[in-house]
Amino acid sequence: MTRISGVTIPSEKQVHIALTYVYGIGSKHSRDILAAAKVEPTTRVKDLTEAEEQRIREIVDKDYTTEGDLQRLVTNNIKRLKDTGSYRGLRHKAGLPVNGQRTRTNARTRKGKAVAVGGTQKKAASKT
Repeated sequence: MTRISGVTIPSEKQVHIALTYVYGIGSKHSRDILAAAKVEPTTRVKDLTEAEEQRIREIVDKDYTTEGDLQRLVTNNIKRLKDTGSYRGLRHKAGLPVNGQRTRTNARTRKGKAVAVGGTQKKAASKT
């Protein structure tokens, strides 16, 4: 059971995939970390030596912002945008796409479940 930046990474996966389980480390950074630590990317996490694990941990802690610190940084950036009243901040407040995407269609992830406008359907004739 290997922990990096407070995250338990899966032991059955290859190291270059398992490192991406840490928030803030994608595949590019994962490959860079392993190159700097001189670890073979296709090695399984369970097969890493203690020295290799330690080298990876030191590189991640020294050179990368991950997990809670990164999430706090992103949250503060969004809060700053909202407080200054910028266009991007207003879009964040309204729960709409921020980066110029269309909203007439294809914005369901940001807007949430579609709500039908009431009173547009004709009522069915009832039997009397």
